[in-house]
Amino acid sequence: MSLTRRSTLGLMAGAVFAPSLVRAQSFPSKPITIVVPYPAGGPTDAIARFVAQDLSGSIGQNVVVDNRAGASGAVGTRAVAHGPADGHTIVFGNNQTHGNNMFLLKEPGYDAVKDFAPLAGVGAFEHAFVVRNDLPAKDIKELIALAKADPDKLNYGSTGVGSGSHLAMELFMQRTGIKMTHVPFRGAAPLVQEIIGGRIDIANSTLPSVLEQINAGTLRALAIASPERNPNAKDVPTLREQGVSNADADSWAAFFAPAGTPTPVLDTLSKAILASLAKPAVRDAILKLGFTMKLRDPVAFRPYHLQEIAVWENIIKAAGVKPE
Repeated sequence: MSLTRRSTLGLMAGAVFAPSLVRAQSFPSKPITIVVPYPAGGPTDAIARFVAQDLSGSIGQNVVVDNRAGASGAVGTRAVAHGPADGHTIVFGNNQTHGNNMFLLKEPGYDAVKDFAPLAGVGAFEHAFVVRNDLPAKDIKELIALAKADPDKLNYGSTGVGSGSHLAMELFMQRTGIKMTHVPFRGAAPLVQEIIGGRIDIANSTLPSVLEQINAGTLRALAIASPERNPNAKDVPTLREQGVSNADADSWAAFFAPAGTPTPVLDTLSKAILASLAKPAVRDAILKLGFTMKLRDPVAFRPYHLQEIAVWENIIKAAGVKPE
C-alpha cells in the first residue's frame, strides 16, 4: 500500500516538529536556575527568590537562584545568553543588564534584544529624590531654583557612572535645565551615609535603597520620579504633581530566557512566572520592598523594552557617558 502525497507530507512535518514537542512535554526535566546577575541580599535578588520559592511548588521541579555578579550585571547575563536554550536556565534582568549595558560597555558580550526572549515583565523600582536634612529646598521647585541660582554648586551622588541613579539625575537635569556636580559611589550604602552626613546634597535613588532612612527622618524625600505615588511613601509627591512631567525614571525588571528556547517551553515558563507573581503572598512580599508591580506578558513587554532602550540610549549620549 502506497502513501498519498498528503500523508507523506504529514509524516515529514511530524518528524520536523517532534523534537520540540518532546522537549515541551518533558519540560522541566531537571531543576531550573534563575541567574541573578547581582550579589545576594539586594532587592533584585529578593524578588527572584520569592518567585523561585513559589515556582518550586508549581512547576514540577526545584527552582534555585544563582548569583553571578560582575561588570554591571553583564557577567551573569552573558552566561545565560550563551548557555543552553532549553529553559532550564533563565535570568532576572533589568534596565541595566538588558538596556544600558549596550551603550555603557564596550564589550558586553551579548545583545540585549537578539540574544534573549522575554518571559515576564515584573514592574519597576521607582526613584526617589532625597536630600540632606538641612538643604534649603523643601520641594522640587525650590530645588530647581536653588540649582539655577548657582550652577554646579550643588552636588548629587549616584551608585556609579552609568548607574540608574546617575542616568535618572541626568534625565532630570536635561529636562529642567539645571546643572549639578556628579559624585559617584560604589553602591547605595556609602551614598546614603554621605547624604545623612551632610556631604552630599541630593540623590535620585531607587526607593528601596532609601525608604528606611526616609521613614526614620535621617534624610528628606522631595519627590517620586514616577507617574503615581508609591504606597510605601504616600506622603511623597511625584515630580508630575510638582510641575515636572517628563523626567520619570523607573528601573524596570523582567525575566528572560536565551533566544532559541522552544516556543512551548517559553510559554510554559511565562505562564508559570506570571501566575506566581499574581499570587497575593508573592505580590505582597515584593511590594513591601518598595517595588511597583506592572506585569507584562512577552507580547506586551517587547515594545516596552525597545522603547526603554531607545529613551536611555539618548540620555546616555546626551550625558556624554563613554563606554568602558
